[in-house]
Formats: sequence, structure tokens, C-alpha cells
Amino acid sequence: MEWLELTIDSASEGIGLLEAALTLNGFDSFVIDDEAEFHTFLETNRDYWDIVDEDLEKSLNGVSRIRLYLEDRPEAMEDVSRLRELLSGLLEAYPEAGLGSLRLSLANVKDEDWENNWKQYYQPIPIGQRLLVVPKWMEPDRSENRIPVLLDPGMIFGTGAHASTQMCMLRLEALICGGEEVLDLGSGSGILSITALRLGAAHATGVDVDPKAEDVARQNAAINGLGPDRFTAVTGNVITGQAALEPLFSKTYDVICMNIFADVIIPMAAVLPRFMTENTRLICSGVLETRYDEVRAAIEAAGLRITGVQTMNDWCCFTAEKGE
Repeated sequence: MEWLELTIDSASEGIGLLEAALTLNGFDSFVIDDEAEFHTFLETNRDYWDIVDEDLEKSLNGVSRIRLYLEDRPEAMEDVSRLRELLSGLLEAYPEAGLGSLRLSLANVKDEDWENNWKQYYQPIPIGQRLLVVPKWMEPDRSENRIPVLLDPGMIFGTGAHASTQMCMLRLEALICGGEEVLDLGSGSGILSITALRLGAAHATGVDVDPKAEDVARQNAAINGLGPDRFTAVTGNVITGQAALEPLFSKTYDVICMNIFADVIIPMAAVLPRFMTENTRLICSGVLETRYDEVRAAIEAAGLRITGVQTMNDWCCFTAEKGE
């Protein structure tokens, strides 16, 4: 099979925003080459590396880019045009986000082992005091007495490496006591739902607009021994598709997770109180510090009270509850 390799030149400062925007718009088969993320990854996981490939390190010197892969078919050029419009819109909407040039280049590649090459970049990631995110193709190290969260990222947003995901996991570690009902909005790979369940939640429902995410999340739950009695994956939009998601709106939840980004969180905020009681805790992440004021205003306008804010690598995570 022939593939189109689409390379987007970016900058380290804005690559997280670019990654989130691509995923939200259905471009979820990509590889990130970024010098800053690579060195952060090495520093964070130094205990898990015996040898660092110096050639790989040199190849990433000064590099920040995302490579997407599309099947080389006539319809692919429609996706290329859609991608060009998305990149142009991002530059216009976020002029201060440090996105880089977002120059797009195309190349043809053979059906080689590119689908598995990206796995070399994933190593176990310790998070907080109790959690360890482990790629499914590796054996979890039990020596640290951490709770393993097994994951096959499938190139879908939510691998545990991103700051916004880690902050959500840290909040779940603090909030899950056992027996909770959890709602995970924008569930992606299902990592937050699985984390909550591994920490002792009774049931989690993951919702994503991308039907591919539903399949990946369900598979990741199964890897962790979590069946449909513990985890439910749903495709839908809680803003525009409420009729189709009626079972979702017929109940309330103890913990709600949102790891999306500001342009989705802001309109979704008004819907959140329907899922909440006075005891519900909301974890809202994926927010760049530059969008802090807008997101906080939207959450408070929905009648919710901010109870905590965490920051990591230019990203924010809010904790909120129903206001008095």
C-alpha cells in the first residue's frame, strides 16, 4: 500500500495545541518529532532508560514537526485541502501561541513498518504517587508498587505524556476514593476512564466525537481487564447530540473529567451542571494558560465554582463543583 506522508513544521511552544486540534478534527494517525518533548521525556523517565540512541537525539536537534499518514487514494487530496484550511485557521486564531510556520509538505512512502516505528518512543511513565502508564507491549514493573495503567495509544490523543493528561490523572488520584461513577468527556484513548477505574471507581463512561476513539478506548479498557460492566464507550456530542445521548443525561456523576481544549470546553461548560450534584467534582484540563480567563469565565457562568487550579508546561487544569 502507498501512503501520503504530510509533514507540518511547527514549534515546541505550540505543538501541544496543534496536536489537540489535529485530533479533534479527525487527523489522528500522526507521529510527533520534537526536540523539547524528547528531552522532557528523557528527563521525566531517566530511570527507565539504559541507553539513549545518540543518532536519534541528533536527528531531533532543532526539530519540531508532526507527520501525518493518509492512504494514497484520490479522496486523500480532499483531506489535504481540509488540513490546509485547519492550519491556516489555527495561525489566524492563535497568533501568540507559538505554532511556528505550520508549513505543510507532502511525500509518498511505501507500506513499510512506520505504523510500529513510533512505539520506540513510548516508555513507562510514573505519575503522582501511585500510577504508572505502561505501553501494552511492555511488562509493567511492579517494583515500585504502583498501579499500572496499560495503554495501546493507537496514535490517539491521550498517552499520559502530555501535561494536560498528567494533571487530570493527578487529580483523579486525589479524588477517587472507591465506588465512584465517572464521566469522561473527550475520552480519546480512554486513559482517564481507565485510570479512575484502576484507582477504584465503580464505573466510567467515556464519550468522544470520534468513533475511532470509542473502539480504541474499549480495547484499552479490555487490556486492563475492564469489561462492559465497568466501562462504557460512547460516540457523540453532548452539545449538539443530546437526544442520541439521552441515557447519558438521565443520571449524574461523582467525578467528571474533561481533557479537551478551550474552544470545546467553553461551549460545553453550560451543559455540565446537568450531569452534576452538589457533591460532583469536575476536572477540566487541556487549557493553555493564554486561554485561562476565557475558560474560567465559562465555567463560572455555568454556575460552577472553581476550587483549584494546577499548571504544568503552560497548560492549566481546573477543579470545580456546583456553586452555592
